[in-house]
Amino acid sequence: MADPMRIRAQASGSNATVRILMSHEMETGQRKDAAGKTIPAWHITDVTAALNGKTVLVAEWGPAVSKNPFLQFTVKGAKAGDKIVVTWKDNKGESRTDEATVT
Repeated sequence: MADPMRIRAQASGSNATVRILMSHEMETGQRKDAAGKTIPAWHITDVTAALNGKTVLVAEWGPAVSKNPFLQFTVKGAKAGDKIVVTWKDNKGESRTDEATVT
């Protein structure tokens, strides 16, 4: 399983800024290894985020996203103590879910 995501969620007024660092190799399927063989595609395809169980972000990604991607977004109506849950799924069927509390 992949390393945990690093999630920071900071409230400011009635909004919260969420910053996520995901650990993933994000291979495009176009690079070759030292032996000249193509490295198979392996990248995150879906990202979702929920605030207290309500979906607030849905994203579809492809192979053009960099290794260990960083995502930042603002959530309206969030306050300190709320829970942010982030899930990603990749094209090999692997997934990761992590959560953080808004501070």
